[in-house]
Amino acid sequence: MSDLKVQNLRRTFGPVVALEDMSFDVHEGEFFCLLGPSSSGKTTTLRSIAGLENLDKGEVHFAGQNVTDAPVQGRGMSMIFQTFALYPHLSVEANFAHPLRRSGTSSSEIKKRVGEVAELLRVTHTLKRKPTTLSGGEQQRVAIGRAIIQRPKLLLLDEPLTNLDAKLRNDMRTEFKRLHRELGMTMVLATPDQLEALTMGERVGVMQDGKVVAVGAPRDLYQTPDDTYVAQMVGSPPINFLPTTGSGDNVVDLPFLDQPIAAPGVLSGRPVKLGLRPHDIGLAEGPVRGSALRTKFPVKIHLTEPLGDVTIIEIAAQKTMMKMVLREEIAAKYSVGDEIEVAFDPADLHIFDRTTGKRLSPRSAR
Repeated sequence: MSDLKVQNLRRTFGPVVALEDMSFDVHEGEFFCLLGPSSSGKTTTLRSIAGLENLDKGEVHFAGQNVTDAPVQGRGMSMIFQTFALYPHLSVEANFAHPLRRSGTSSSEIKKRVGEVAELLRVTHTLKRKPTTLSGGEQQRVAIGRAIIQRPKLLLLDEPLTNLDAKLRNDMRTEFKRLHRELGMTMVLATPDQLEALTMGERVGVMQDGKVVAVGAPRDLYQTPDDTYVAQMVGSPPINFLPTTGSGDNVVDLPFLDQPIAAPGVLSGRPVKLGLRPHDIGLAEGPVRGSALRTKFPVKIHLTEPLGDVTIIEIAAQKTMMKMVLREEIAAKYSVGDEIEVAFDPADLHIFDRTTGKRLSPRSAR
């Protein structure tokens, strides 16, 4: 059952088209993420859902009602903005209480709800302090508290972790997932960060130029991207795109291989683009998951990027550059300039039409 239904939204700002045919559904109680680069329309989408934008076209349905023209206050939604937007002259307690006072809630009910929200967000010790005396994580929790204290049915999150450092972002990702589980409300998060989208979202809508171009579970978007754009947006490090030098029926040629490799569904002469995830490349002498029919080829290590438990290695196969990922204890044995042999399973290749970018190949179940 769809709790939120966004249909064919269009929003322009003069000659700039911010949204064009924006459509997606969010299930009741779902944590849904909108993933897209800067200027793809994420914030405008959330503001349109909240009633903060005057749409040129389209409808927003929520909880079975058409709320396209409904007033902001009557939609049963709250929104957390990229900036915390707290009242600096008010205490944390007063920041929490402000929206309730505006709605005419009784003093006893306000006191009860402020206490409940402060305990839920673990900020009871800050109630008498001003926002400027709080850490970034505490300010974020106060912003969340002010948004949920009215008990909305839908919480809209506009890049809420952007202004936090790496550790706080990690902590707050966990916090949002905990709150979603405990509160059970529908949440929609807009973010340019795929790590946030893929770790927090039950489903992810990938945005491009003011519209959602793909929707799916994180695993499905990673394993079976609809096109080259989605393949690039989902997955870290980004997918390798390999240059092809020719194609026959169900086979393609790569410049760094001596023999053509299998490419199901490819017709002779059809221009295609091959994608290969960095995690699907391994050392030739080591275990490689999947088929024993591996394709091996020599490469030279061009660059290494240690990330703690794993290392991203940039390799050159003749003139073709690509990335692979190795566990740190294995990667530590190699240095820039070393020549090694690597391998991949042809079944792991993603095959796209070079002209349209659309996916051609099925994906083997693993």
